[in-house]
Amino acid sequence: MKTVTLLCAPVALCLIAMPAVANDRASANPQIDYPGFSALVGDLEKVRTKHRLGWDAFAARASAQGAVLLDARSATTYARGHLKGAINLPFTDFTAEALREVLGDNPQRPIFIYCNNNFRDNRAPVMMKAAPLALNIPTFINLHGYGYHNVWELADVIGTSDPGVDWIAKGA
Repeated sequence: MKTVTLLCAPVALCLIAMPAVANDRASANPQIDYPGFSALVGDLEKVRTKHRLGWDAFAARASAQGAVLLDARSATTYARGHLKGAINLPFTDFTAEALREVLGDNPQRPIFIYCNNNFRDNRAPVMMKAAPLALNIPTFINLHGYGYHNVWELADVIGTSDPGVDWIAKGA
């Protein structure tokens, strides 16, 4: 029994130390800043509340001269259907360069965003996501993080076939 205990002790010590080693490695990556992200999220809570618009105001302002209607869903989902006039830059492709290429050099240009959770259809291409993970939230945060502060989010839930909703349906 002593032999088993002596052999298990080093294994147990390694298992206890593993989370600390993993945490040290994770915190050593200067390209990942979770505390910075958390601070940005906290700073933007009140800003986001003031930058949410009902459908009528959203549609009118998004179609104004110089405004950008941005669809950050995947390219495949965008190709299956999107709001008329929307341009696509998938969230996963957000970089300073890609945003500048799509949105232009003026960080004060008004940008209007929407996601699957703005639609009641709950069928392709606008399948609802878990509410805390709706794409509008990280899109809003990331655009601000990249210096685009004139971002407006659709607040309403609409249908792709509602009157006044210009939905471009493509191949499913």
